[in-house]
Amino acid sequence: MVFEPPLYLDACATTPLTQAARLAMDQAQDLAWGNPSSLHGFGLAALESLERSRWLAAELLGTTPEAVHFCSGATESVHLALLGLAEAFARPARLVISAVEHPALNAAADQLRRRGWQVSTLPVDATGRVLLEPLQELLQPPTRLVSVIGAQSEVGTVQPMAAIASLCRAAGVLLHSDAVQLVPQQPLLFDASGIDLLTLTAHKLGGPRGIGALLVRPACLPLLKPVLGGGSQEQGLRSGTEAVVLAAGFAAALQQRVQWLASDQANALRQRRDVLLAALLAIPGLQLSGPDPAHQERLPHHISLTAQSATGQALSGRRLVRALWHQGVAASSGSACSSGAGDSAASPVLLAMGYEPAQAAAGLRFSLLPDTDAQQLRLLPAALQAAMAACC
Repeated sequence: MVFEPPLYLDACATTPLTQAARLAMDQAQDLAWGNPSSLHGFGLAALESLERSRWLAAELLGTTPEAVHFCSGATESVHLALLGLAEAFARPARLVISAVEHPALNAAADQLRRRGWQVSTLPVDATGRVLLEPLQELLQPPTRLVSVIGAQSEVGTVQPMAAIASLCRAAGVLLHSDAVQLVPQQPLLFDASGIDLLTLTAHKLGGPRGIGALLVRPACLPLLKPVLGGGSQEQGLRSGTEAVVLAAGFAAALQQRVQWLASDQANALRQRRDVLLAALLAIPGLQLSGPDPAHQERLPHHISLTAQSATGQALSGRRLVRALWHQGVAASSGSACSSGAGDSAASPVLLAMGYEPAQAAAGLRFSLLPDTDAQQLRLLPAALQAAMAACC
């Protein structure tokens, strides 16, 4: 069996550009291609387009335009949040991060560690959900900053961000969240969230690659320092000529996604996911990882599994991904940003959740697009069984 056209089930890694984003970018390229820092008409047209994108994004995300800072993507955004805030403190303090963060956040934390900061890891339970009791203890001095991923890409866990924000606020500790996976799948209003700084990116929700944003509460703006020097763009926080065309695509894709989240189509996607999951769990050797989809603690388009043979031997998730692609199915194992690891490499996320190393290398993820075809999904269990047989 070979899927034609191929069945794309890797929306957590990236999404195709929507038609709305493409049209917005085409229009911006034609009418607003100038440098928005220039004072002539071409520059003013570019500046107007950029600010329209910022205003639209702010409205959709429940905040003010002054809170929206465009950057090159989520990696830059998390580095600006953590490293930029660290500059505000006279001496190194403590950063608390969860045990299931994205590699980009861990890299930024490592930089702070090299600068003398303490970095403490907040443990998670067997579903990948952060434990609140240890957080309460870790919020004591010298902690000045907490960063918790809003939703985990590998296992789909949606974190209790409202409770985390409340604890941080009571302790007077700033909270950053990588919401790259959360924003495309769940309505989020930044000002009402209690989060101080929030990271998102366009290409996870149908926008272009190469642009993301950091949302910053007004009270945090005086504390945040740029990590890239040169110009005074983005309220002095991010030097470099702004990507006006990409911003237009970002805002258009975000608008379309927010509208989709408010529609019945979002519920229909969850139902398609649930039907598929039930069929996959009927296959011997497959087990669910992460939270039970019956609760609201898993991303609605997300399935994560571990695989083993009939004899109980863990199967390499990466080998399964390659075997599935031979049948025209695009899936993933682990974070797309750690794809250079070997077939037997254990997922740090699954290890943090208590899996043994062999099991932690057997992870498999399917993440659906809003328009994933239900007819094709019915054929996936047979394709996965064939892939498992090929990997034994």
